[in-house]
Amino acid sequence: MSEALNPQQLRSLIPLNALSDQQWRELRAHLVPQPLLAGQLLFRRGDQARLTYYLLSGELLLRDADGSETRLEAGSEASCHPVSPSLPRLYEASALRDSSLLAIDSAALASQLTLGSAHQDLLLEYGLDGDGEWLEALLASPLLARVPPANVRSMLERLRRVELPAGSRVMAEGEEGDCCYFLQSGRAEVIRGAGSERQLLAELDVGACFGEEALLGDCPRNASVTLLEDSVLQRLDRADFLELLKAPVVDEVSLGEAVRLLGGGGQWLDVRLQEEYERAHAPQALNMPLHLLRLKARLLQGGATYLCYCDSGKRSASAVFTLSQLGFRAYALRDGLDALPALQREALISEAGSGYLARSGGRIERSR
Repeated sequence: MSEALNPQQLRSLIPLNALSDQQWRELRAHLVPQPLLAGQLLFRRGDQARLTYYLLSGELLLRDADGSETRLEAGSEASCHPVSPSLPRLYEASALRDSSLLAIDSAALASQLTLGSAHQDLLLEYGLDGDGEWLEALLASPLLARVPPANVRSMLERLRRVELPAGSRVMAEGEEGDCCYFLQSGRAEVIRGAGSERQLLAELDVGACFGEEALLGDCPRNASVTLLEDSVLQRLDRADFLELLKAPVVDEVSLGEAVRLLGGGGQWLDVRLQEEYERAHAPQALNMPLHLLRLKARLLQGGATYLCYCDSGKRSASAVFTLSQLGFRAYALRDGLDALPALQREALISEAGSGYLARSGGRIERSR
């Protein structure tokens, strides 16, 4: 996508001007610049392609069923609206001179507009007590973009406020997980190990969710979280988390569905430990152990689809949830490798050794 297509320059387009910055980022993969040479046809009357077009430069000729013609020039008030948005198209559209347009997947746009409207209602209802800035950051997160508004409303009603001073350990590695938290104000760090084995996995800012991995995997905490500043947290109990957030966010697919997604450019992501991966892994699978996923996710490609797997399906569910928070599209192999028939498992986990590495920008290399 060209640099010309950015939220600041497209704010005049209607109804795109109602989207938040986060919604623009969510929609970014669906924005396609389309050049059109003089005399070239954009679409015919009766066209039913689910694409929304905006004229960015140049001029179009619109011709209806009676042969009446209308000129549409970039920069005019009319060009701030979609070109012949009704389906089937009521006009034939062609370029009078060299032009450029923005094409957007109509379903993706409708989804963002619907979520944006619903979240505005929540901001008005719950953001009147001085917490509007935090709530706006939370509602704009990629994680909640995949959660139905009714679930978000229920979640907000069930959150419990917790105030703690800087230096407080909110959760400790190895303890049982009975809840997760959202960071309302302040900052926190995620640490794994102690002494010489101590490793900083992430720093968390306002709106971040943490502690969910123990809930998704039904396992002890795999890291400790300590507050770097006086902070306000919002606590969500395990049962509420599983009901309201896990179900809509963690998409699971069968092996057949995974293969179809691979054919469309998907990428296997093995979230087991390196030792498990090297013993046997899927062809061309990347290895990003769950506990290092936040640290390594910067190497993943923003517009790609990732297919996560592990032995039981629990670690991959946690990986999908984490990737969703970070704005990635990901799926978990349903019930993991252990649920596959022996022949399917052997066919899938067919490579051994150190495998493949992700480089910045999503480039994949065979390790040596």
